Amino acid sequence: MGMPSMPELLVILAIVVLLFGAKKIPDLAKGMGKGIKDFKKAIRDDDEEVAKAKEIKQDETKEAVTETKEKVKKA
Repeated sequence: MGMPSMPELLVILAIVVLLFGAKKIPDLAKGMGKGIKDFKKAIRDDDEEVAKAKEIKQDETKEAVTETKEKVKKA
C-alpha cells in the first residue's frame, strides 16, 4: 500500500470538507500552525534556560576554584 492516488486524495478532501465545512478548514490549519509555532518557541525558550543555567554553574565553579587557589596560596 503506497501513496494514495489523485482520486483517493480528492475523496478524502471531499470528506474533510463535508465534516468540517469549507469555513472551518482554514481555522483548523491556522490553529495547527499556531500550535506548532508555540511548540517551537517553548523548545527554544527551554534551550535558552538550559544554556543560562550551564553558564551560571560554570561561573560558580570558576569562583570556587579561584577561592580555593587563594586559600592554598595563603596556607
